Amino acid sequence: MEAIHYVVHPADLHGHYFSVLLTITDPVPGQTVSLPVWIPGSYLVREFSRHLCSLEASQNGQVVSVQALSKNTWQIACQSPDAGALQLSYRVYAFDNSVRAAWLDSARGFFNPTSLCLRVHGQEERPHGLTLREPVARSHWQVATALQSVDVDAQGFGSYVAVDYDELVDSPVEMGSFWRGRFDVLGIPHEFVVAGALPSFDSERLLADTQAICETAMRFWHPEIKDDARGVVPHDRYVFMLNAVGNGYGGLEHRHSTALICKRSDLPSYAGVKTEESKLKEGYRTLLGLISHEYFHTWNVKRLRPSELARYDYEQENYTYMLWFFEGFTSYYDDLLLRRAERIDDGAYLHLLGKTLFQVIQTPGRTVQSVAEASFDAWVKYYRQDENTANATVSYYTKGALVALCLDLCLRQEGAATLDAVMRQLWNNSRGGPISEADVLAVLKQLSGRSWQREIDDWVHGRDELPVVELLKRAGIAVEFQAATWEQRLGILVEEGAGRIMVRRIQRLSPAERAGMAVGDEWLGVRLRRHADEITSDASITEETGAWRLHKLSELDDLLPSPQDEHVLEVLVARDARLLWCALDAPSAQSCLGEPRLRIADSEAAYDWLLSRS
Repeated sequence: MEAIHYVVHPADLHGHYFSVLLTITDPVPGQTVSLPVWIPGSYLVREFSRHLCSLEASQNGQVVSVQALSKNTWQIACQSPDAGALQLSYRVYAFDNSVRAAWLDSARGFFNPTSLCLRVHGQEERPHGLTLREPVARSHWQVATALQSVDVDAQGFGSYVAVDYDELVDSPVEMGSFWRGRFDVLGIPHEFVVAGALPSFDSERLLADTQAICETAMRFWHPEIKDDARGVVPHDRYVFMLNAVGNGYGGLEHRHSTALICKRSDLPSYAGVKTEESKLKEGYRTLLGLISHEYFHTWNVKRLRPSELARYDYEQENYTYMLWFFEGFTSYYDDLLLRRAERIDDGAYLHLLGKTLFQVIQTPGRTVQSVAEASFDAWVKYYRQDENTANATVSYYTKGALVALCLDLCLRQEGAATLDAVMRQLWNNSRGGPISEADVLAVLKQLSGRSWQREIDDWVHGRDELPVVELLKRAGIAVEFQAATWEQRLGILVEEGAGRIMVRRIQRLSPAERAGMAVGDEWLGVRLRRHADEITSDASITEETGAWRLHKLSELDDLLPSPQDEHVLEVLVARDARLLWCALDAPSAQSCLGEPRLRIADSEAAYDWLLSRS
């Protein structure tokens, strides 16, 4: 048995508790252990130790004391290894149905070892063993994990091994009665498991599409591959773990696997099943983009990674200014590789790119914070979103993707290189290891023959607008902005339902903000402003007061005499059990940017970019 060995048992399905027995063969006197406070790939301190309880220790059959040193660290009053192996037993509450933590109920078990496996200080580099026990009366359960098996039964329960603690905690485990499929990609075995799928789930389509995505990614990074990728790509096996739920979306990358979550309705269905086909296509396309994104991370973030994260510190935040590259560039390529894999067509890809562009345009925080600063502040801003997030920061996913687009188009239009070549050269130069911004700049100069410092300063560290539209135009892509909706005109996001309009977000410096509207207001009614100097105090909604009750924001088109023109409105809102009138200057639809529509205007120039495999 390995010197560090965990036995994990889904002991209490209804109470949602895993039991863990940790054996340390060679403990040091006063051995220290701790549980990570975060999981790599998700940049937020999540305090996993809050779910750990009943920690007890024994050595050679004798109980030894456990002393808490901090919120997630304990010291064990054990003797030298001569006194025998140290055993720690504890329980972990598991009821987080995301990709980041642990879950256990009567139908399914899942955990990231960062949530369950204590780190044995000073022994992280040693091999770590993991034994998975089958839950009582669940003989139909199976196991899926990318860990190397040692002695397992037909269902996967038994012993596994990791080369060190880093590999252990980077290997999630799925348990339950799930669908399982397998395929090879250029000689590399891949496995796909899906929990919670409906009987109408089209597994063959999912496997075929995923296989095409994986092969496209492999050939992107390693164009020298002929028919066999073994020994070339950085993984010798891969496992997709997808949890299909009523409502959810997300993914988290790992070295040899990924954990995914999506709506059941997003999964492809067999022909003939009665579904809303248009929504199914949109949802499934989104799922394929997620699969592409997480698989691309096998290279870009799991191997290539910020130099500051060369070794993970599991005890605190790990800061980097480089998430615009590792997440943003991955976001650029996830949809582009779908196009190159022929899973989507030109129109679908340009639609997705237009959505990314519009998301950035609709984020006032882009003028407040640079995308590099947003990367650094991910720990307190991006992963702690509230109603003001879009006003205070910008997404390093979306703006980072547009930075990648600008670099790619500039490189192609100057004729010296492509971003594809830059990514591969970074991989080769670093041997698939940590890199810095200086490394990116060095490769850009190496391949293009000129410095890109000004562009990186402006686009990554600056807050000015990116030259996306002009660069797309040169690439043969026309960008046309549609007429703005009422939400876009007013700088507001509302939630409509049951005849109510609730304000959920207000953009900084927008007409809604200037009017004094606030998040949480219920928009009750509206009328044309009667006087230029003040609004009336009558808070009733009657025909005599000239006010209309609103049930949907789109009703403004029917109520206003010329809905496309500018108007000065009086808006009645309910806030904190009070009724308030707000004076709202509503701009015309033509004076505001609506959602962009991208189309191919010059096919020869466009296809040089869209279909390039160089």
